[in-house]
Amino acid sequence: MELFLLVLLLLAAIGLSNLVNHFAPFVPVPLIQIALGVLLAALPLGIQVPMNHELFFVLFIAPLLFHDGRRVSRTALWQLRFPILLLALGLVFATVVAVGSLIHLLIPSIPLPAAFALAAILSPTDVVAVGAMSGRVKMPGSILHLLEGEGLMNDASGLVAFHFALAAALTGVFSLPAAVWSFLKISVGGAAGGALLAVLVIRLRVWIRRLGMEDVTVHILIQILTPFAIYLAAEHLHVSGILAVVAAGIVHGIERDRETSPQMRLQIASGSTWSVILYILNGLVFVLLGSQIPEVTRESFIDPTTDNAEVLGFIVVITAALLLLRSLWVYAAWRIGWRLKLRHLPKPSLRQTGIITISGVRGAVTLAGAFSIPEILENGSAFPHRTLILFIAAGVILVTLAAASLFLPVLAGSKAVFADDTKERTEKKALIRTHLAAIREIRERTGNDNREAAAGLIASYTRALQQLQYPDSAAAAGPGGPEETSLRLKALEAEARYLDRLIQEKRIDAETAEAALERIHRMKQAARRRSPFRGPAIGLMLKGWLRYVKAIFTARRGGPDPYREKRRQRQKLQVNMAVAAIQALRGEINPDNQAAVYRVIGEYNDRIAQIRSQRRRKASREWIRRERELQERAFQAERNEVQRLYELGQIPMETARKLRQQINMREVYWAKEFRPV
Repeated sequence: MELFLLVLLLLAAIGLSNLVNHFAPFVPVPLIQIALGVLLAALPLGIQVPMNHELFFVLFIAPLLFHDGRRVSRTALWQLRFPILLLALGLVFATVVAVGSLIHLLIPSIPLPAAFALAAILSPTDVVAVGAMSGRVKMPGSILHLLEGEGLMNDASGLVAFHFALAAALTGVFSLPAAVWSFLKISVGGAAGGALLAVLVIRLRVWIRRLGMEDVTVHILIQILTPFAIYLAAEHLHVSGILAVVAAGIVHGIERDRETSPQMRLQIASGSTWSVILYILNGLVFVLLGSQIPEVTRESFIDPTTDNAEVLGFIVVITAALLLLRSLWVYAAWRIGWRLKLRHLPKPSLRQTGIITISGVRGAVTLAGAFSIPEILENGSAFPHRTLILFIAAGVILVTLAAASLFLPVLAGSKAVFADDTKERTEKKALIRTHLAAIREIRERTGNDNREAAAGLIASYTRALQQLQYPDSAAAAGPGGPEETSLRLKALEAEARYLDRLIQEKRIDAETAEAALERIHRMKQAARRRSPFRGPAIGLMLKGWLRYVKAIFTARRGGPDPYREKRRQRQKLQVNMAVAAIQALRGEINPDNQAAVYRVIGEYNDRIAQIRSQRRRKASREWIRRERELQERAFQAERNEVQRLYELGQIPMETARKLRQQINMREVYWAKEFRPV
């Protein structure tokens, strides 16, 4: 029961962190979650979360790195392979030697192997924290890919170096040739083993699908279990489990991109499931990290052999040394690569070097590795200054997080692209972004079963976008203007040409052709603002009623219903004629008539959606349900985009509040107008 309550408190802290970030978006979510973890551990609630490093790696690090491997750009990863390897391998080992030696000089009581172990565990950067920090700044794409690749690779190299240094500290024995051979075996074996196991898992899923088992739940369960199984299998074989799950994630990403007929339901369910899992795991990592800080701090402060002020100074000096070494390494390696004319490497600059340097945030891997240091050596004596090492590791994590949150926006620049606009222009741009987000959401949720409902909703949002994007041209060439009249006549001519082709090919009967030609004639008269020619229209209406009465008597006598089939043929003809008109209008688009063309195309799209929706509405209630689901998701996508813009600093609180109000009002009106059939 206590464990269950602890889990509930941790999950509540994650939810609270996002609520706090909603009102204070300038504070990164990881810092808020760390603060809440500190608060949970500091309150007199008897909450103690033991840090089991083995469980921590398999439960948190494995799925997070697996997902990062799935979504990372393989093209960017390959193009930046040399800079990534220089950071993930070269910088890690340079950090172990240089910073480890500095730690031993600062604190001589810490043996050199233990100092190397501390430097090794301080070398990996946290890709999750980097992603959270880069959300509010204009991070260049190449730098972001470089940081992601470094974060994926340097966890393994840092942990391998840490284990060798720790083994030397525990046993007092170290062999460089043996260490190099073991490193190659562990890293290459982990990557190759992870890729091989991933291929086997993919083959298993294909085999299950060929058996006819298309149950989405089964395939999602296999996806969730994959990173845990691969990590445990790799560790059991004494190779790098971290590199194994990264390689497995990359292989799964390649398989996902090459899949020719992906299941829409599986994609949607997989995305939703992983988003929830990653949201919880990312939050738990930082909340748990914060929950360990009070205990580490308390042990260090009550230790009579340490001077607290001096230890805080050590943390500042070690952090400064890490950042200085990182900046020098990045700038030197970048300049050498640029002089060698390596592709995809622009001329190095101090600003970009500073961005990469300050983005070297330490996180969960550092603290979990530090907690894996045993309390006693093999000879039975206590591990020298274990509490101090834990305190330094926690301090470096906090200082790097705080430094990144403060200086990264200064170096990279804010994403507040609306900052120089007036209040009205800011609101208008934000509205455009929310409508685009709604359209993206509808398209992502569109499948074969809800395509008609999605088309109608997209057409509605498209019309709203046109009114927002081209208000001036819409006013100058408003509805009924000469430019729009000309476009409508060209569209009707395209309909007439399509109809004439059907008549010549004898693919349409005379009665249907007569009705269609009459409609085109009346539409042309209306477009020219003339009085409609009513004589033939009245005659056609009388003929239609006579056909309808005849169909009723025929159906009552048990015969076929020709009227229903004729109506279906005419609806299909109207859709095809509208498509022909849209194709003709698209060929008329130029910078001067965009608004008018889009307005007429929107009307044709409305007609197509209306015809299709009438058929679906008469078929079943399912169409209404699907339309409602899509519209509700579109409203939520608009709200999410408003919150994202606010968190990025692109719109002020007042504008965000006003946009949310507008979305809520539209949703209420839409719900009132909604009438299920």
